[in-house]
Amino acid sequence: MMAEAGAGGPRLAELLAAGRRLWDELEAGAEPSSGAAAVQDKVRQGLDALQRATAMVAQLELFSENEELEEIASADLKFLLLPALLGALTLKQVDLGRRLEHLESAREHFLRFLKLCRSYGLGTFQLPPSAPGQEGAAASAQPSLVAMAMGRNAKIERYKQKKELENKVASMRSLVESGAADEEQLREFYILQIQKWISTSLEEIESIDQEMVILRSRDAARQAPAGPHGPSRPLRAPVRPFILTRDAAQARVFGAGYPGLPTMTVDDWYEQRRRQGIVSGQSVPQRVPGVSDEELQKQQQEKKEEEEDEEALQKARHWDEWKDTHPRGYGNRHNMG
Repeated sequence: MMAEAGAGGPRLAELLAAGRRLWDELEAGAEPSSGAAAVQDKVRQGLDALQRATAMVAQLELFSENEELEEIASADLKFLLLPALLGALTLKQVDLGRRLEHLESAREHFLRFLKLCRSYGLGTFQLPPSAPGQEGAAASAQPSLVAMAMGRNAKIERYKQKKELENKVASMRSLVESGAADEEQLREFYILQIQKWISTSLEEIESIDQEMVILRSRDAARQAPAGPHGPSRPLRAPVRPFILTRDAAQARVFGAGYPGLPTMTVDDWYEQRRRQGIVSGQSVPQRVPGVSDEELQKQQQEKKEEEEDEEALQKARHWDEWKDTHPRGYGNRHNMG
């Protein structure tokens, strides 16, 4: 039957046309950002018009699962697009806090559109599962390479069909909009549009399911309690300032001059760092018991002098050997006598 509007309100066809026009403007992308106020205002207006039109279709009982496609008037076929357009506009809402809610709502719109088309025999396609994620679980049971190849081939074929349908719709649009199309051409034009949106809906549901998996995984990771990540490093107490001295004698002297600061010898400092685990026992310099700092410095100086004497002795030996093998005046170019 032909669709009519309620008394005093906008006609059903006008509401659909308004929602479709806003959708076309948003797709044209005149605004620089999808989050711009002007863009979101159009989204809200389009959703309002399409929701009102959907309510009118339900009130008029325009479509029924018990009737055939031939029983629908050609002028009413375009109203089958309402759920698909609602899903597409729902996806254009920008609200990160409600993104998952918008994805679920858009998926329901697209799925309702596909079920309606399936009941009328419009197109041959596999209906996505009602609950997102079931299709992915079933696909994972197949060999991964086979599943990937099947999915890729299906996408390629669907893309080719969609482009072919878009070209046919574009070639007939001017004829329909001018009012010159007859009943048969008008019916073909609307059926082509419906078939094009079937491909779009299948693509959108696939993208929605992928995005929902990512969002739910992210939310689960945020809500999960933080587990242990290996042994925690012990907190070190803040190091108080002190005066580092060479020996106990210096410690007494500096301690008397700076009563506000503690003193610590080198040995005490190394021992404290070793207890804290900052340095190992091998890195602590070992002292010979009973040897004072002065004696230790004296031993180091004597060892250095012995090394220097050994080096001087080696140089002298090399000089004597050179003189034995070279006559006096060797290499003197100025004394040519």
